[in-house]
Amino acid sequence: MSVSVLSPTRALGGVSGLLQVVSLLGLVLLLLKAAQLYLRRQWLLKALHQFPSPPSHWFYGHKKESELPPLLERVEKYPKACVRWLWGTKALVLVYDPDYMKVFLGRSGTGLLLLEGQKWFQHRRMLTPAFRYDILKAYVGIMADSVRVMLDKWEELVSQDSHLEIFGHVSLMTLDTIMKCAFSHQGSVQMDRSSYIQAIRDLSHLIVSRLRNAFHQNDLIYRLTPEGRWNHRACQLTHQHTGSPPSWAAHLQKEGELEKVRISVMENGSSLSDEDLRAEVDTFMFEGHDTTASGISWILYALASHPEHQQRCREEIQSLLGDGASITWDHLDQMRYTTMCIKEAMRLYPPVPFIGREEYYCHKTV
Repeated sequence: MSVSVLSPTRALGGVSGLLQVVSLLGLVLLLLKAAQLYLRRQWLLKALHQFPSPPSHWFYGHKKESELPPLLERVEKYPKACVRWLWGTKALVLVYDPDYMKVFLGRSGTGLLLLEGQKWFQHRRMLTPAFRYDILKAYVGIMADSVRVMLDKWEELVSQDSHLEIFGHVSLMTLDTIMKCAFSHQGSVQMDRSSYIQAIRDLSHLIVSRLRNAFHQNDLIYRLTPEGRWNHRACQLTHQHTGSPPSWAAHLQKEGELEKVRISVMENGSSLSDEDLRAEVDTFMFEGHDTTASGISWILYALASHPEHQQRCREEIQSLLGDGASITWDHLDQMRYTTMCIKEAMRLYPPVPFIGREEYYCHKTV
């Protein structure tokens, strides 16, 4: 009988050979990915060559620039459109000329916020009843209470310092309003610094931070980074705070709105899964309060920049409310000049300042 013995030398040689094969495969994959990125960049350069663009780095594009000042300079230098490179293989065509915009907005291309157009439309129709005027009327008093808490804080703060950064306070006020109106939250978000509030702020910061980092674009890599783990913890906190679909149903039943939602579902012949409901609640909570806070902050800025219009608005409101009457829904229709100023401020400083479209290539048009 013969016995074959594997010597340590042969074993090490086998491991070494395996490592060489793995290294070679890794190198080949890396070269293929580099070639893919190179071809992608060349395609973009060719497709976008007719659009002007400031000089950019081949790898990180314009990402090292701060946001607002360079953007304003580009609008002056390129009055119709220009290209903004995010990374070497990602670019945005910024279009702000009305004639140019017609070409893009007139297409049926998918918007970045509407990636599933039919699904979005279905959800929009089902959720619209929650925003009818007759439902919103009941919440005017709650909204006024949240604003009153914010104003009381401002009176205390301005007695200490004449300068006040308002966006953070307005953001807390809008979040407080949504929490009370949508989920019957007890207490004041503006006064209680909970972990949920911090999680919302963390997520706002992490989104911007991730967009600026080329290595964080891949979901798998991002989840392994400290920021990715931070983002995961913040998401878990927000989900725990907003609860689960059964708790939302219980709240709707309590408020008498569950039957309206059921009727809406029956009329549209479809339903929302628990996952769909979770996504809608997260969007409503996270994006809803932030865009509203942005709009209010810019409205206050526009009024402060034009004292004469601010004074007319103040006089109109005082003529309706006097020195301390609570605002009601009927008062809103009578604030015509104030409403015009609000609409004009939102036209000049829209809370959502841009609309995206995915790329499409047809003949010589991108």
